[in-house]
Amino acid sequence: MIHRQTNRPMTNLLATALFLCSFCLVAQDLQHLGIDQAHVTAGIGSQNYGASPATPVSINETFEEAADRNNIPHKSFNGLKGVENGYYIVSGVFSKEKNATRALKKLKRKGFEEAGYLTYPENGLNYLYLNYYPFGLEAVDACVSDLNGTYSDAVWILEIVNSMTIGGSSLAVVEVLDSTPSTIGDKRMSILPNVPTVSEKVNKSKTIQKADAYFNKMWYAEAAELYEQALAKGEAYYTREILQKAADAHFFNTDMEKAYTLYHILYKNYGKEMSADNMFKYAHSLKGTGKYGRAKRLMRLYNRKTRDASMPGADAAETMSNERVLDNILGSEQNFALKNLSINTKFSDFSPMFLDSANMVFSSARDSSHFMTRRYKWNDQPYLDLYIAKIHRESQDLKDAIKFSKKINTRYHEASVSFSHDNTMMYFTRNNYGKKLKRDDEGINHLKIYKSKKVGLEWSEAIEVPFNSNDYSTGHPALSPDGKQLYFVSDMPGSIGKTDIFVVDVLDAGNFSEPRNLGPGINTEKREMFPFFNGSKLYFSSDGHIGLGGLDVFESTYDAELGFAEVLNMGKPINSNKDDFSYIVNEQNQKGFFASNRDGGKGDDDIYAFKRLEIEEIPANKNAIAGTVTERVTGELIPKTLVQLLDENGIKLMETLTQDDGSFMFENLESSTQYTLKTTKAAFFGDERPIATEDNERVNVDVPMKRLKDMIAIEKGIKKLKTEMIYFEFDKSVIRQESAKELDKLVSVMKEYPGMAIKIESHTDSRGSGAYNKYLSDKRAKSTRNYIISQGIAPERIESAIGYGESRLLNACDGTVACSEATHVLNRRSEFIIVRE
Repeated sequence: MIHRQTNRPMTNLLATALFLCSFCLVAQDLQHLGIDQAHVTAGIGSQNYGASPATPVSINETFEEAADRNNIPHKSFNGLKGVENGYYIVSGVFSKEKNATRALKKLKRKGFEEAGYLTYPENGLNYLYLNYYPFGLEAVDACVSDLNGTYSDAVWILEIVNSMTIGGSSLAVVEVLDSTPSTIGDKRMSILPNVPTVSEKVNKSKTIQKADAYFNKMWYAEAAELYEQALAKGEAYYTREILQKAADAHFFNTDMEKAYTLYHILYKNYGKEMSADNMFKYAHSLKGTGKYGRAKRLMRLYNRKTRDASMPGADAAETMSNERVLDNILGSEQNFALKNLSINTKFSDFSPMFLDSANMVFSSARDSSHFMTRRYKWNDQPYLDLYIAKIHRESQDLKDAIKFSKKINTRYHEASVSFSHDNTMMYFTRNNYGKKLKRDDEGINHLKIYKSKKVGLEWSEAIEVPFNSNDYSTGHPALSPDGKQLYFVSDMPGSIGKTDIFVVDVLDAGNFSEPRNLGPGINTEKREMFPFFNGSKLYFSSDGHIGLGGLDVFESTYDAELGFAEVLNMGKPINSNKDDFSYIVNEQNQKGFFASNRDGGKGDDDIYAFKRLEIEEIPANKNAIAGTVTERVTGELIPKTLVQLLDENGIKLMETLTQDDGSFMFENLESSTQYTLKTTKAAFFGDERPIATEDNERVNVDVPMKRLKDMIAIEKGIKKLKTEMIYFEFDKSVIRQESAKELDKLVSVMKEYPGMAIKIESHTDSRGSGAYNKYLSDKRAKSTRNYIISQGIAPERIESAIGYGESRLLNACDGTVACSEATHVLNRRSEFIIVRE
């Protein structure tokens, strides 16, 4: 017994139509991104379960192997009624239920909301647990990390197998399964703990053969239906291949409920054999169904599966940072009003683009012809065309939608359009075809960007841009306001991920420069798409940056000197746990449009209008923050410095560039509210400082910024990078938060001077044995090295990282004379020697 105390689109063009048929989830997915043999050794946590130090789990080992390797005790019980199969982290065992209840209340007060206790009938004992995990590797991972640093006492793992109840009143109903189980055909699917882990291949029936053929053609709607029919026939069909293809087919069609159910079964039965790519899809299907807690845990395993084992510190630091970002996004909501437009249909409507202030062009799969429309096999929808509609000035609704141009629309896909500022030139995406669709050697029909010039009242015959190819896709063109740059999406050679955002310069006589990848600040190993650039900001969608699930909308501020700033998630309500994309905005009135396949829409993908709600007007200069940015040493004013105002969750509210006199101001703020000022400028250290508004007052602040080169100093003829004290906890070598901030400054200097190389020397005071001090200082030096590498510095730029213990004291405090604590502190230091510039 268990006791608990209670208190599609072009994205469907990823999954439904146009380019994703070729480039997003297709061409690269068919090339298999699996890193199945990656052995993960990224270090997290510090709980010591035995003589050997705890080490993180590998996705390629069993629960028993991982638990034994980390000296974590474990045992199993069989056949408990009403108890979910899975793994429970036990913190105590009680003979009396009242004592278990009392201990449970203490755990709840400490924040362990998922805690409970199990009663084992055969011995009458009550097993108090901190948390439940459906998979053993996750339970081991939690133990190794001290439950993310929240519990340091001894624990062990209890495995429950062959439960007589599936789901029931167990934890898994809360954390693992939806309240309404998904169905596949007529067969209801739960967690299926008793499904045999079959590894042998079944003889492929005609249904599976046909499903595979559809899947290989990327006809995912038909493939998913046939896989469901096969799975409904019995457990013999629950092979890894069939489950994976069925789950992938639903994922590509953005049916996250069904994709989650199948990935869940796949992971439970074949977790060791799942590729990194399928781990990623599983985690995103969890986000897509609102299961953010489990999505975080799966992303940790995914991160370890794809990280270099030589960088153990990077995984833990990055994972925790990513989880804080996600928590901030979940915990805040931006001030937008949304409206589902009346022109939306049951088909895919997306990619709105301003033609002018009164008209909008968008992509749609609506069946507007008088005859039977040809359907696209990916998602069983009609092919896409471009439509034009009038914008109602007050309501922002679209009306009187008609097909855009017979010269542009064809019998295949057209979508994602961009116009020059004078509306005389347009760029758009279309299938690669002549008299029929053209395919590459692998059978993929790619996408291409076309351009057309307006002649009189009609558009000319479209022609290809020269950076297209028959071997990869280009699409989603986005022209800069001055017409000098064209941003676009591609999977061309040089891509970082599945699809990246590139840019070309638009030259005279219809020529273009060579495409340039926007780099790892914008692009990830996953999908970036649907760019929109207004001259000062780039908006795009991605499932590679931290988000709420599916594609999220992100923004990055652009400065001609600094380039693109840090990518920020637009947050709720623009983003949801489904696909959110093709965001455009008029920065003057803060009104715009985007598309989403979120719950509550009219069909597949819908277009939404939005407007940012204004803060109530207050007298000028009241509830304001104003200041001046200066150079710290000389006092020189610094113009064109990016200053951002963040809320208490770190979400950006406003931003501005300083004037020629270094001044800035944020007005119309909430009174008596805590904010953070974040200041960024090339060749300077970034500055972050808390600041609070006062009631009906203007708060003034001076922001002195330190140049990166000021950290370079010469001491006794030796060139060093000077930092504040790098502190460690007593007798430990873990980088503390305040020390990480100092090391981040060092990293900034090394990035500013890419030829610089250093060596790290760590020292202690004389207290303690000499041998132990040398050992501890060496661990601290290498921990410092690992942190610097985790922040993007190449390992070869750190020549050495050595601890010297107490052998190089700076004063006479060698234990023979009495010294104050302040004097001892001078010896407890880390030094960064510059060996090459």
